Amino acid sequence: MNFRTLDLNLLRVFDTVMAEGSITRAAERLAMTQPAVSNALKRLRESIGEDLLTRAARGVAPTAFGEALWPQVRAALGQLRTALEPGDFDPAADARVFRLTMADALAATLLPALMARFEALDARCQIEVRPLVDRDPREAFAHADIDFALGHFPEVVAALVAQGGIAPLRHQRLAEGRYVCAMRRGHPLAAQPLTLDAFCAARHVLVNYSGRPHGFVDQALASRQRSRHVALTVNQFFTAARVVAQCDLLTVLPERFLPLTGLQDELVVRELPVEPGAVYTDALWHVRHDRSAAHQWLLARFAEVATPVQEPGEPA
Repeated sequence: MNFRTLDLNLLRVFDTVMAEGSITRAAERLAMTQPAVSNALKRLRESIGEDLLTRAARGVAPTAFGEALWPQVRAALGQLRTALEPGDFDPAADARVFRLTMADALAATLLPALMARFEALDARCQIEVRPLVDRDPREAFAHADIDFALGHFPEVVAALVAQGGIAPLRHQRLAEGRYVCAMRRGHPLAAQPLTLDAFCAARHVLVNYSGRPHGFVDQALASRQRSRHVALTVNQFFTAARVVAQCDLLTVLPERFLPLTGLQDELVVRELPVEPGAVYTDALWHVRHDRSAAHQWLLARFAEVATPVQEPGEPA
């Protein structure tokens, strides 16, 4: 392949198709026709000499070569855009898309205020929220899949602080929160104070994005040589609230999320009998966006609307 003759616009098409997983959706985002997108991919394949995509049941899927190439292409395009975009960002004129990842509890609390702020500013930019599937989102940043991760990431933040100026990610504290234990009003433990022994003996619903059978409450219990019985693990706080409203199970939820479930009249809340430590909402982003006026603008909006937010959506 002769890099000097490569049309860099073809890489932008490839990046968009990879992000969307569909030629149709990519064409819509790029304001191109489907045949034009397909032709661009064909030209890129001919230029590189390798197949990048293959047909899949739903849209297209990358080949092994395409999968390996995409993170480098996306990172390079992101750096180029940051270098070339103007120093100021006009939210009323720029219709760019920001991709965020966060838990459902934080999304339900933060997004209404954020979108109201967008309306007040007549912002044309768009938000895409992707599910948080792990307490460590660094892999998603490495693949340039997201612009910001929002939530409680204590191990990641600690690692970034230890790395200092060479860390690949930046972070900013947005809010501090607390968790509580929730159960249905008819639960046998609802009529009495919740002791540590009763908490450990009860059956629990654990919220964990990656499906692992432990969270930070379990870590706090382990530090006291205690454990609990996790009967069900789910990946959404709303699901956990619905389950415990109808079964004799306990769950740990962000306190400020409870009113948003619509179940506060059906649930009883108790203080946790074990101290899980400080729980924070942090924003994480890649250093490649440090000079991006658009990303700094959105970060400032997070800080504005997250001030009253008390829950980061960390697996509990």
